[in-house]
Amino acid sequence: MANEGLKPAAGFLLFLNFCMYAIVAAIGGWALNVAIDRGFFIGPSFQPPAQFSPIFFPIGNGATGFFVLFALIAGVVGAASAIAGVNHLRSWSVDSLPAAATSAVISWGLTLLAMGLACKEIHLHGRNAKLITMESFVIILSATQLLYILVIHAAGGATVRTRV
Repeated sequence: MANEGLKPAAGFLLFLNFCMYAIVAAIGGWALNVAIDRGFFIGPSFQPPAQFSPIFFPIGNGATGFFVLFALIAGVVGAASAIAGVNHLRSWSVDSLPAAATSAVISWGLTLLAMGLACKEIHLHGRNAKLITMESFVIILSATQLLYILVIHAAGGATVRTRV
């Protein structure tokens, strides 16, 4: 691609996003493990209460279950997107741009969904330090992933303009 000046910026953002997505996935896995270990058991005589939620998390608040599940999915998809981005960074050509851009946009969409749930969880209060950390990372990732998308599209757009 013609714009080699954006390659270091894309590489830095790719590394940063991969590390942050891995941390989000790790904390999300921890929270899911806590929910499974400390959750309740459904026996043959179980009568669910009127306000029963199938996504019950003993830590956090009412939005925690949804936030953890979507953040965990966003973390795994985002890490996979970063791996696809490494392939684009190695070749740095217009041919590898669509795969990297598509996976980055999909992971950004999932991150935005998790960010919305993080905002709801912040609004409801009552969560521990690890959940606050995961909320912070998801909110920061929504900005850095968008910045990564803009950088690789700017580099790809400069190549298309120089070809014509």
